[in-house]
Amino acid sequence: MNYKKIAGIIILSLVLLSAVNTTYAEDKDYSIIDALIDLTVHEDGLLHVNESYTYSFKGTFNGIYRDIPLKEGQSVENLNVSIDGAYGNYELSDENGKKHVKVYLWADEAHTQKIHDQKVKITYSYDMKNVVTLFNDVGSLQYQLWGKEWDTNIEKLTANIHLPGNKDIVYYLNPEYFNLSDSINGNTINIVTKNIPKGEFYELQVLMPLDDFTNASNAKHVDTAGKEKIMQKQADYKSSVGFWGNLFNLITLICIISPFSLVLVYLKYGREPKVDYNGIYERELPTDDSPAVVNALLNRSDIGEPDMKGFEATIMDLIDRKIFKIIVEEGELTSDLILEFDESKYSELSVDEKKIFDLLNTFAYDNKLNVSQLSSKLNNEYNGKLFVEKFDEWKDIVKDDCIGKDKVSSYFKNTGTRISSVFSKVGLVFAAISFLLSAFSDHPLAMHSLIAAIFLAIVSIAIAFIPEDIFGHWTPEGRVYYLKWMNFKKFLKDNSLIKEHPPESIVIWNKYLVYGTALGVADEVYESMKLYKPDVYEGDYYYSDLYLFHSYSGLIMLNSAFNTGVSAANPSSSDIGDFGDIGGGSGGGGGGAF
Repeated sequence: MNYKKIAGIIILSLVLLSAVNTTYAEDKDYSIIDALIDLTVHEDGLLHVNESYTYSFKGTFNGIYRDIPLKEGQSVENLNVSIDGAYGNYELSDENGKKHVKVYLWADEAHTQKIHDQKVKITYSYDMKNVVTLFNDVGSLQYQLWGKEWDTNIEKLTANIHLPGNKDIVYYLNPEYFNLSDSINGNTINIVTKNIPKGEFYELQVLMPLDDFTNASNAKHVDTAGKEKIMQKQADYKSSVGFWGNLFNLITLICIISPFSLVLVYLKYGREPKVDYNGIYERELPTDDSPAVVNALLNRSDIGEPDMKGFEATIMDLIDRKIFKIIVEEGELTSDLILEFDESKYSELSVDEKKIFDLLNTFAYDNKLNVSQLSSKLNNEYNGKLFVEKFDEWKDIVKDDCIGKDKVSSYFKNTGTRISSVFSKVGLVFAAISFLLSAFSDHPLAMHSLIAAIFLAIVSIAIAFIPEDIFGHWTPEGRVYYLKWMNFKKFLKDNSLIKEHPPESIVIWNKYLVYGTALGVADEVYESMKLYKPDVYEGDYYYSDLYLFHSYSGLIMLNSAFNTGVSAANPSSSDIGDFGDIGGGSGGGGGGAF
């Protein structure tokens, strides 16, 4: 089969199809000439909206649609649609958190002819609840007069906002460079904009005295002060879009040329030394280091610092050594997996193991930790932060006490890594600044620097995620250490190798499982354990604590619980979204034609 010929035919077909679509698109198009947005804020917090859009259709169309986004708790009621310049009807539906309005248009009253080369004005009238937010010190309306989801631009937008009072009113319009004129007359804000491109938003935020509202049952109430935070957000946003000057050629040059400096960094600091080791795989543990130490030294993202796999491997090792005993409590519908702490062996533990013992005991009761319920315990901010704090302390202990800076430096030289890390951070900051500068400028060279900034950002982000030993290098001793443990990992992952050389003792199997966890291949070891039993029968094989723990998905439950704790310690920004990030207001949405 001639794959090149087939690929050529496919590419040619796509080009021809694109050309056909382009020709078709040129024969059928529409634009929105102007829009009139009229908002009325009532004393009870209800927001009444009147929107009128004047469409200019070139070609034949079936109608238009409008999507009105709704945040949690918000609703649209009493929605009506009127049509001027055509005949039609409309349908309402709720789709993915939006009120979807579909308007069918005809050129004649009998609905037999589709609209063609004509102007049509569509007006929407509706009420919105829980859009106005009342904080303890101010009332706020954050509303997108134009949303990012429109599939065309708007040539001119006029807005009138009628407020319940006429004193102490503060309003913001973002982004400001779309403003043509704005003013406030009594209790009414009047706004006119110039062209707003497709994909951009235009947002109003108004701050009103609480005295303007009475019996505000249709407003959202937030029990916190909001005025200062909102004003600070607005000030930060305004300062972030300031222009620095016309430096786009220089920005483009820096963004494109600077990544090539990394080639020199690699050539000088990243090439690995040649070593006298040619092993294909390792059947036995290459060194007697603890699983946490092995995990840390092989952590190519941050050599010398353990990650969650090392933490979990240490727990597995403590189970293997009977520091933690496994109990399965059978229920009618489910079974609970319990870790029982043997405090009599506490003195045998190393300092990092004691830290884990103490950390888990924090969430235990009567020296017993219900692993099945650990995720729910860590699913709150206090427990999550406590876990993350103790976990970070454990990482420092392994890094500083169990390994030590001298051993890390004797294994790995990170000069090139430090240089690439600085490049990544500086490059990302420079790219972000360049991107913002270019994106908000109408200078003809801005697009060049915008593309160059995106290129630099991609390179900078990629550099941040590549392994440390790309731009750094192992010492000869460290290189042998790394290669041996990688070959041991390869042995654990390869079922055929284990089949050829299966361990004869459950003790060795357990070690495989512990270090397989540290190396991120515990599941492969567990599957091999089920396939290849020790030659010498041991009565407790199927009931060894480590095997039992894994068979009851203990490692999965631990991993899920720990990730839950990390997430709970860093709550989503949506939890404080009542203050509204710029561009995060209600309303907006978009629409199109069909």
